Amino acid sequence: MASAPLILASASPRRLALLKQIAVTPADIIAADIDETPRPGETPRDYVARLAIEKANAVAATSRASFVLAADTAVACGRRILPKAENEETARDCLALLSGRAHRVFTGVALAKPDGAAVSRLVETRVKVRRLSPADVDTYLRSGEWNGKAGGYGIQGLFAKHVVSIVGSYTNIVGLPLYETANMLAGAGYCE
Repeated sequence: MASAPLILASASPRRLALLKQIAVTPADIIAADIDETPRPGETPRDYVARLAIEKANAVAATSRASFVLAADTAVACGRRILPKAENEETARDCLALLSGRAHRVFTGVALAKPDGAAVSRLVETRVKVRRLSPADVDTYLRSGEWNGKAGGYGIQGLFAKHVVSIVGSYTNIVGLPLYETANMLAGAGYCE
């Protein structure tokens, strides 16, 4: 039996592809229009948790008879939230910071239910990157894969060869932790 429809509150093609990987197809995609500026002193984990809930609530306010799934992912070095790389200089700065060290990827996932209640989860994955040579960085920047990616890299592409280890969810790094998301949907009563 089908439940209320699911709306994905994200314009990310990666999140949509990940959902389809687990046979979940949203009835609609509505990107939430919220201010994503970190608050002073906000930790990366608190930041993504807050944004996921705000995105779900913003879309749910106009779609009351639906499940609304939202997520936000951040790459963090210590307490520092790395930006989405929109230009080569930002990507180069991010890669220099990540080179030869471990960092964390946090994703907040929130699900607003048709009854107005909401549930959320926070997922953390630790990623270690090998030391990158100037040639490694230049080659990666020429690929263009970094464009629009948090922390200046996409693990599902060429950058994978620079990843020494992952502790936690791989799909979290891509942008949506599938195990936690599937369990959240099932627990809330969503079924296709």
